[in-house]
This record gives sequence, C-alpha cells and structure tokens, in this order.
Amino acid sequence: MLAASIRHLESDPHLGDFIRRYGPISHRRTHAPGVFRALAESIIYQQLSGKAADTICKRFRALFHGKSFPTPEDVLKIRVSRLRSAGLSQQKAAYLKDLALKCSDGTIEPKKFPSMTDAEIIEHVTAVKGIGEWTAHMFLMFTLKRPDILPTGDLGIQKGFKKLFGLKKLPSPEYMHRLAVGWRGHRTMASFYLWRFLDER
Repeated sequence: MLAASIRHLESDPHLGDFIRRYGPISHRRTHAPGVFRALAESIIYQQLSGKAADTICKRFRALFHGKSFPTPEDVLKIRVSRLRSAGLSQQKAAYLKDLALKCSDGTIEPKKFPSMTDAEIIEHVTAVKGIGEWTAHMFLMFTLKRPDILPTGDLGIQKGFKKLFGLKKLPSPEYMHRLAVGWRGHRTMASFYLWRFLDER
C-alpha cells in the first residue's frame, strides 16, 4: 500500500518533486497499538508537550501493576483520585472513564472497523468524550492505517498546503480537499510528505 501511494504521488505536479527528492517514507508506527490503548493515549497526550505527556502516560500505566497497559475494565474500576495522582486532569480522567465505559458496553466495537467506512469510524469514535475529528483522523492514519485520510484540522497540514501551493493564508478544509483531488486514494501518504515538506528549509 505504501509503495503504491508513493508511486502515485511521485507524478503529482505539486508534491512529486519533493517526494522524488526526499525518497521513500515509511509509516511512523510499525506496530500499531490496540484500539483502547491508541484512543486512551490520544486523550492523555492532548494539549501537552511530548515529554510531559510521556511522563504522565508512564505514571498512568504504573497504576496498573504488572500490565503493559490497562484494560477498559481496569480503568473503570480505578478511582478518579488515583488517575489524578498520575498527573491527569479531572477532565482527562473523566474522558478516560468514558472511553473505558464505551469500550466495555459495546458503544465502541473494533471488530466492526474493517467493514466500516472512514466517515463511519470517525462518527463512531467521536462518540467518546474528549475525542474529536483530529484525534479520529490520527487514529485512522496511525492505528488503522487507512490510506486516504486528509486531516484538514491539523495545523501542520494546513501550513504544508500553504507552503506547497504558495498560498497567502491558511486554506479552508474545503479548499484543501479541492487542491488534493489528485491525491485521492493516497491522501494519508500525501499528508506524511506534507509534514516532512513543512520541516524542509
């Protein structure tokens, strides 16, 4: 899938030159975590620097002795005060409790994901408090490895479009979709390259 996307995008009149110069790019995660862990970590990492979030995530996992990561049932059983002791805010603790509940009661059904469209999965996971469209897009790209995701709410992607297309201001989601029409079917890989392109001096 990745190689096919790169071959398709190499011929793009806007992104192709950078792709040929940069070379192949691999998926950022070689081993995607399970659905509950991926969504729980996305909540923990929201609005924090990587270092601070890493520390809190380690403390969170340490609350559940002997486990690399807790189950939804584990999170449901633990007191909010214990979650707060790991450095989680009251709001994030509530979000994790809601995620655990929805993963336990069948609101979130990972077994259905293979037969669901991207839009259906976005609607599905945003039923959890604290999970919005951006988080859903990242989940689709990095955990489920869906090939055609364009995260228009991501500031880096917006800046990448502005730089690549020589725009005077950050584009709207609608305009980004129009500009990316030639990337259809491969917009996840295009997004990976846009992030790299933005970092290029």
